[in-house]
Amino acid sequence: MKTKRILALLMAVLMVIGLAACGESKPAEPAADGAAEAIKIGATGPLTGGAAIYGMAVKNGATIAVEELNAKGGMQIAFNMEDDTHDPEKAENAYNALVDWGMQLMMGTVTSSPAEVTSADAYADRYFFLTPSASSTNVIDGKDNVFQMCFTDPNQGSGAAQYIAENNMAKDVAIIWKNDDSYSTGIRETFTAKAAEVGLNIVADVTFTDATATDFTVQIAKCQEAGAELVFLPIYYTPASLIFSQASTTGYAPIWFGVDGMDGILTLEGFDTALAEGVYVLTPYSADADTALNKNFVEKYQAAYGEIPNQFAADAYDCMYAIYAAMEKAGITADMSHEEICEAMVAQFTSMTFDGLTGSNMTWGADGAVSKMPNAVIIKDGAYVGM
Repeated sequence: MKTKRILALLMAVLMVIGLAACGESKPAEPAADGAAEAIKIGATGPLTGGAAIYGMAVKNGATIAVEELNAKGGMQIAFNMEDDTHDPEKAENAYNALVDWGMQLMMGTVTSSPAEVTSADAYADRYFFLTPSASSTNVIDGKDNVFQMCFTDPNQGSGAAQYIAENNMAKDVAIIWKNDDSYSTGIRETFTAKAAEVGLNIVADVTFTDATATDFTVQIAKCQEAGAELVFLPIYYTPASLIFSQASTTGYAPIWFGVDGMDGILTLEGFDTALAEGVYVLTPYSADADTALNKNFVEKYQAAYGEIPNQFAADAYDCMYAIYAAMEKAGITADMSHEEICEAMVAQFTSMTFDGLTGSNMTWGADGAVSKMPNAVIIKDGAYVGM
């Protein structure tokens, strides 16, 4: 009998503790718990590894947007982002995990090579797909349900050459690019073509691969020996940081000009931002833009994450708002199949106009490419400043 009384007492204590814990907990947000009434939006990106700055910025920007949209009431969003470490094979696994979770549409994949895999899967499975930052044309080519928020690689390459020529920044130009990456090769090709058209003289065209992405002394020496006044870098921020560091030891100080893959270098752990002083970056977003929408975003981002948002965060924020606007117009509900949602969203995206942080009057063609203009920013005193 004594044993039974002790057990009964223990059960009563546990029940009290359980009720107290329940009383202290806050109601779960639809975006966090994937509730049945929420529309499930999935994403993959590098949350760890060498490109994690991109993935975390996308996750953070999207999270702020989802919190704002869910606070409006009505249609709710559940957002889930899986880590792909910027690896195509892992991106495939991450995509499958999202399918198992019950994803109904996809806020794309963050980087180009993994996105080429997941966009092909989404096309075959009929999931609507909007990537914030995978700019390769291979991501959208031949896929009617795949769209980009960022401008494509060809636009970045030709836009960079046009900007350099129009602003008389240099005549003798060098390129350092990565030949085993579709992002880098695509931008380099269109830059080269446009450079010839606008009268830029490419005096050095040097390359590297994953296997050689730690020592750039040969590439830097070739640019310097050729007399390049400006070096164009259609690459990601990690190799760019090494190039800046190694060039500084030789005394070579050309104008450095990067594209959206450079965005994130200022928050790279262990990087001396003084080495990036005066670097130009072609990007659709500048955190110092004097608009109410941007000020609200920057304030919330800094409060939540302790840093200035980059273009990837802004693109993701825009993605969520564009998806939400299209879902509202299409009358999307959580009980619809992903195939039904896909067809309705495609119809909206090919006919809608959208204003966001990264552009005004944005439209999308049937090819999935966005129509908006890139701008240039310069790094001054460790911050991006609009030109």
